[in-house]
Amino acid sequence: VALSAALLGTSSLVNAQGRRGRGEERSQQNQAEREQRQQQREQERQQASQANQDRRQQRSEQQRQAQQQASQANQDRRQQRWEQQRREQQQASQERQQRWEQQRQQANQERPQRRDQERRQDQINDSREREQRWQQQREAQIRQSQERDQRWQQQRQQQVNRDLERQRDQERQRQLELQRQQQQGQDNSRRQQSDEWRRQQSQRNSDEWRRQQSQRNNDWDRNRNNNSNNRNWRDEQERRASRYRDDWQRRQNLAFQRQRILEQQRRLNQLRFQQRYLERLRRDQLRLQQWRYNDYGPYNYRYRRGGSYYETNQYGAEMLRRAINDGYSEGFSAGQADREDGYGFSPEEAYAYQDASYGYDAYYVDLNEYQYYFREGFRRGYEDGYYSRSRYGRYSNGGYSILGAILEQILGLQLLN
Repeated sequence: VALSAALLGTSSLVNAQGRRGRGEERSQQNQAEREQRQQQREQERQQASQANQDRRQQRSEQQRQAQQQASQANQDRRQQRWEQQRREQQQASQERQQRWEQQRQQANQERPQRRDQERRQDQINDSREREQRWQQQREAQIRQSQERDQRWQQQRQQQVNRDLERQRDQERQRQLELQRQQQQGQDNSRRQQSDEWRRQQSQRNSDEWRRQQSQRNNDWDRNRNNNSNNRNWRDEQERRASRYRDDWQRRQNLAFQRQRILEQQRRLNQLRFQQRYLERLRRDQLRLQQWRYNDYGPYNYRYRRGGSYYETNQYGAEMLRRAINDGYSEGFSAGQADREDGYGFSPEEAYAYQDASYGYDAYYVDLNEYQYYFREGFRRGYEDGYYSRSRYGRYSNGGYSILGAILEQILGLQLLN
């Protein structure tokens, strides 16, 4: 038993040592295997890296070759396209040359036909132009006929007005004749009374009688001269008004011509100003139709023009002031219009300056006098309006008016005792 136990212990020890030895061997073997595997993995990594590098170099070489091939192919294609384009251009040039030759031959063949067609077209155009000219002439004749009718109507109206005026003149003459007869009757009565008085006073002192009779005759002659002067003055006023009305149509034709010129020159602002002026002139004519003559007293004012003095009454003096002021207002608007149109300084071209009759009523002042002072105000207003300043006037109450000092300087109006 002891021997068995010893043997068992010895075998156990041997087995344990054998196991330890085998364990060490296996550990060494495992470590060798690990080192071997590690070396194999390192070799595999190196081989894979070399293979990757080889593949990259191969791909780079393939890409370079592909690029060279693509570049060569592109160059070949460009060369082919250039050759093809050159051949196409040559072919197109040959075709153009052929077409030109064909067109030239066709033109040579069709030239007589084209000439005939052009001749026929010219004839058609001439016929159309003649038709248009005939139509225009016909329209012009119609317009002229209408204008003649209008002129005839105007002349007829003027004739009617003249007839009425003549009738009024005849009525005035009849009244004057009646007044003259009455005056003559009164004169006869006075003469009879004077004869009777002379018979009754025949025994008085002859020198005293002659003096009184002379004074009485002088008074009678003075009254008769005053009546005659009043009649002549009123007749002159009526004739002046008649001349102003007769001149109305001429001024209307001038306005129409001036309007066409402004339309051709495209002076829109000046055209609008002229239209406004004509509208104010038309309303002023309506006012004059309702105006009635009044006796505004004797000539107690005088004014200066051209180094000479002229006399008028209170109404005439007010009309001359109004002429200068209205002229300034219209001139200012005309100057503004030309400045806005970019037109040169030209107050005399404005229709308002040429007409210069706005506000005139044909009584107490002659038209030439009124136009002179209207234009004096117009020139100063035009200058202020064109240069946008207030040298001669000012803006007040919604309009432009000339300065009082400038007005008196132009007119030189004086009140007579």
